[in-house]
Amino acid sequence: MPYNILLVDDDVEFRREFCDAFSDYGVIQASCGEEALRILKKPNEIDIAVVDVMMPGMKGTELLSIVKQDNPGLPVIILTGQPTKEIAVDALKGKADDYLEKPVDIEETGEIIKKILHKNLLNGHADAGDIEGKIERVQDYILRNCDKKITLKDAAGLVCLSQKYLSRVFEQKTGKTFMNFKTCVKIKYSEKLFSHRFNINQAAERTGYENVESFIRAFKKVMGVTPSTFRKSLMERGRCVEKKQSREKERVRA
Repeated sequence: MPYNILLVDDDVEFRREFCDAFSDYGVIQASCGEEALRILKKPNEIDIAVVDVMMPGMKGTELLSIVKQDNPGLPVIILTGQPTKEIAVDALKGKADDYLEKPVDIEETGEIIKKILHKNLLNGHADAGDIEGKIERVQDYILRNCDKKITLKDAAGLVCLSQKYLSRVFEQKTGKTFMNFKTCVKIKYSEKLFSHRFNINQAAERTGYENVESFIRAFKKVMGVTPSTFRKSLMERGRCVEKKQSREKERVRA
């Protein structure tokens, strides 16, 4: 299965040359930051983004900041045709995974992309041609898009199987139905959100639930407690850790 690159650049000619040079990858093109965000908000299989700094509307460094906030696991390479210290600093502050100057060196860029993909362990998929590989791809698809609304129909289309057949073999191979697996992934993601002090409404929205009541029911079914009880317990444990750390610091000073 080829890796997918999101190329964000307003230069049509550069995008064409990039696609020709990296034909071994699937390249999804966006001409501006706003278009890139629309692509990323939908269920996707993007492995890495390559973003130009200077574009109409949203700058590449602004897009970088939003992507790293909403999709922290997605690697981003920043491109610039006008290298300055300010742009380099902004890229560093925005947690860019690398920084390249135009005109890009194709061989160097290829090596950087490979290095980043390996670093993020995105090359560990089974062969998507067999059924195990297809199930693994569906699982990965759910994990990547746990903050979006995805359906069995979406997943079946992704691996070219009928919904009925995918539903049956998915449960056989994973021990969970497609819906149960998706729900568990979403609830696991919500635990992380709660640890970052998201409230229940925010967590429901970020995990793709249409309403907070559905999220609460799903959370209680998976975790055995309500989100409010879990969140309260999490905050209490956090306060205990902070108190312990504070006592340790006082002991060291003494």
